[in-house]
Amino acid sequence: MIRHPALAAFGIGLLSAAALPPVHAIPVLALCYPLLLRLISGRAGWRGAALMGFWFGTGHHIAGLYWITEAILIEAGRFWWLVPIGVPMLAAVLALFIVLPCALTRLAPAPARPFVLAGGWVLADMARQFVLSGFPWNPPGSVWTIPGVAGDVMIQPAAWISVHGLTLLTLLVFLLPPRRGVVLLAAWVGFGLLRLEPNPAPANPVTIALIQGNIAQDGKWERAKAFRHFEQYLALTRTARMQTPEGVLVPVWPETASPFLVDTDPDARKAIAEASGGPILVGALRIDAARRPYNSLMALDGSGPVTASYDKWHLVPFGEYQPGWFPLPIAFVSGEGFGRGQGPQTWHLAGVPPVGPLICYEAIFPGQIVAADRPDWLVTVTNDAWFGDSAGPRQHLAAARLRAVEEGLPLMRAANTGISAGFDGYGRELGRLGMNQTGILALALPGKLPPTAFSRLGLAIPLLLALASAGIGLWIARRHRLIHT
Repeated sequence: MIRHPALAAFGIGLLSAAALPPVHAIPVLALCYPLLLRLISGRAGWRGAALMGFWFGTGHHIAGLYWITEAILIEAGRFWWLVPIGVPMLAAVLALFIVLPCALTRLAPAPARPFVLAGGWVLADMARQFVLSGFPWNPPGSVWTIPGVAGDVMIQPAAWISVHGLTLLTLLVFLLPPRRGVVLLAAWVGFGLLRLEPNPAPANPVTIALIQGNIAQDGKWERAKAFRHFEQYLALTRTARMQTPEGVLVPVWPETASPFLVDTDPDARKAIAEASGGPILVGALRIDAARRPYNSLMALDGSGPVTASYDKWHLVPFGEYQPGWFPLPIAFVSGEGFGRGQGPQTWHLAGVPPVGPLICYEAIFPGQIVAADRPDWLVTVTNDAWFGDSAGPRQHLAAARLRAVEEGLPLMRAANTGISAGFDGYGRELGRLGMNQTGILALALPGKLPPTAFSRLGLAIPLLLALASAGIGLWIARRHRLIHT
């Protein structure tokens, strides 16, 4: 008998976050998930089970999202009062998505509960991708993004079932009786080993140069430092050009790397064109005719003009706009915030394989990153300097790696302060430039894989799997009732 079940649920929720990137202490889930199921089963009625889910979820998200406080501290002069309460408030909101699966699980007989909890959890995580602007950060399936070969093997099913499907498998592995869990895990490993193959040759050999300027967030927008920051990116781009005398080189500057409005500043465009000598992708702000800012990625062709522009469409609530449903004015931007783009695009640039651009936060949304016109590769630019040398940038990197596997597309990631990295269509790391380093990561662009099952059918696959798991639970429950009547 557990004397303080709410405290126990909160504690195992905290512990479960150790399985997330970058720690990947996955064995803790062999304790946390079965104990959560025991706490649910030991409560009188669905209300008590819902309470266990709330405390588990609150602990899990407090530990998993602690790094958000780093961003609040950068604006501590305005938001000092949020420091002790910001992350706990967010964790409590996200915990509500675990409440319903736990309550439904309590209504099922014991043999059905692992399937009901696993299926319900995935449905709740999928809802978390859309409800209240969406925040699908740290789904349980992301625990398998272990650096190296082990992670490469374990994330391969995402090509069929996405990270949401990995979440379903993860819960079942640790909730089912041990023998069944081991069999499922063995089949999972076998699938991953069989799927991994050499990369296909690219149609057009191209080198991508990820430019990491390592500009600290405090002082990033000071006018006195603007030219120094700009020149740093120009110098790194010139160096990349000199190091790649032959072939097509595509330098990539991170999110908001340019302190100048590239689309309306001919001097900035000229300087960038002279430094690159060819196609280049530049993260910069854009201001429309109504004076509304947009977080954008722009392509230049080496002669100066902007040849393509992409505006971020999955905006960060409170960071880039003030959600209308929240009563307190705590957004880090004033007025209406940033404008919203039109959605995923595929760019067809001269001399460059078709590319799908992404900006920062957008890389955490499975099934919502690729246009109908499938590109040959993905590029994501980000500025994780807001979150320091914490778990946040590493969790963000893990999410981008999963998007590469889901879509079967190489993904190149340029981050202001790190981690800049490249992945092939299997999610295998091609190279990285670590945190708080200034430098260039030049990577040969691999070929794309054939369209994956998930790239064709999208979120319908994990949705059906989650419903099937819940359906198996209902079938077991029905059999259980028939046997005991």
